[in-house]
Order: sequence, then structure tokens, then C-alpha cells
Amino acid sequence: MKKMVAFLLVLASTPAFALTIKGEWQQGAVIIGQVPAGVEVEYKQRKLLLTQDGKFVIGLGRDAAATAVITTITKGKSEQHKFAVKARTYDIQRVEGVPQATVEPNKEQDERIAREAALVANARKVDLPLEFFAQSFQWPLVGPISGVYGSQRVYNGIPKTPHFGVDIAKPVGTLVKAPVGGVVTLVHPDMFLSGGTLIIDHGHGLSSTFIHLSKILVKEGDKIQQGQEIALVGQTGRASGPHLHWAMNWFEERVDPQLLVPAMK
Repeated sequence: MKKMVAFLLVLASTPAFALTIKGEWQQGAVIIGQVPAGVEVEYKQRKLLLTQDGKFVIGLGRDAAATAVITTITKGKSEQHKFAVKARTYDIQRVEGVPQATVEPNKEQDERIAREAALVANARKVDLPLEFFAQSFQWPLVGPISGVYGSQRVYNGIPKTPHFGVDIAKPVGTLVKAPVGGVVTLVHPDMFLSGGTLIIDHGHGLSSTFIHLSKILVKEGDKIQQGQEIALVGQTGRASGPHLHWAMNWFEERVDPQLLVPAMK
């Protein structure tokens, strides 16, 4: 696992200010930035929420473009700052001869999946002024990693949705702890695909999703502290075995949780 790195980018000739960036520019990364007071920041036509000391966060998706552009605005004058984004290689598995009924849900299941996906999407749209996103993350539990971010299976020649998260194999009932603080924005006991589902928002669009849970120990609206017990591992929804699936988003962008935590001990 690559450690987050920090560097300082000093702007323009007679520098009006310095833009500080923490994080490695690669697909799936979370980038923390900081600007002085009076400077606004935009990314992908989104005006970013800033903390009182000027911190902001952006997330790069699994297939992020080779160049990321941050726009800063000072006294009505905008300036673009371009960063090269490193591409990653993902594990692609091709599986043939799978019964089609197990690959494609029926109409009724599709409708349920769509309704539940809308609930998840709405929970990830919030832009709460919380500052937990800038803190150091810890693993929600320790165990064998059975699935990684970005991997994908192709069934009978049909590419399925990539795996957006990290899977940790542990027995049903194992305690799951909050990797960092936040506010609970979604609790659902039994979604079709993800089973017991919990979303915690860490602020400024960065959130964690925990799925296949057997029990959820918090409720919507609860403020969570790092290390707090939040759920129990399960095998609910479409899970082939007991494990925790931990995914992270920056709004609609799927980011890699493993890039935010130290090596598992």
C-alpha cells in the first residue's frame, strides 16, 4: 500500500498564495487540499466546500482521466492547476458457462435494485460541513482481504460492475468499528444486493459504505466517533461468504479505501 505523500505547489510568478496538496494523484485516490482565506476552489464544475482553515477534499474514480484540473478563484480571477493522474491496473476475471438466471436479475428484482440504489445515491449527495475527512483513517476491522478495489468479472462475455471497495473476510457477528468519525446518513436492514447497509458521511462529500451486515448498531442521524462500534459482519444480500465490504465515495466518485489506511497489522 502506498503511503499518502504531501507536497507544496507554489503558484504563479509573484505568488499570491500557495495551494497545498496531500495525497498521491492516482486512480481511486482521495486528495486533501488547502488554500488561504479568500480563495475559492472548483473541481469538475463543482464549487468545493472549505473548512475554516481552507481545507477541501476531492476523489478520483477508478477510471479517472490522465489529467485532473483544480480551479482556484481569487477576487474574481480564476486559475487552473493541472495534475497528472497515474493509471492503475485492475484484476479482470472472465467466467464462461454461468447460468444466465444467476447473472441477470428478473424485472421485479431490477425494480427493487433501482429503488434501493436511489436511496444510496441520495445519501451520497449530501455535502455536510464535517471535518472528519481530513483525519487519519483506521481499518474498521482486521482480517484476510478477500476482495480489492477495481477488480471486475466478465460473465459469459458481459462485463459486470467493478468491485468498488475492499472485502475483509471475518465470521458473522464480528464487530465493525468506524474508520473515522462522521454522521450516519443511511441505515437499511436488507437490500437485495448489499443486504444490511450502512453509510457514514465524513464531510465534504466523502462517505463510507458498509454492506452485507448482519446487524447495524447505529441509526440515521447519529454522530459517530472513530473506533465506535457500528455494526456486525454478516452474509446478507448477494454475498458468497461472511465478510465486510467497505466502500468509499466522494459524491458519485468511487474511491479506494485502502489508499487511506496503513498496512493491516
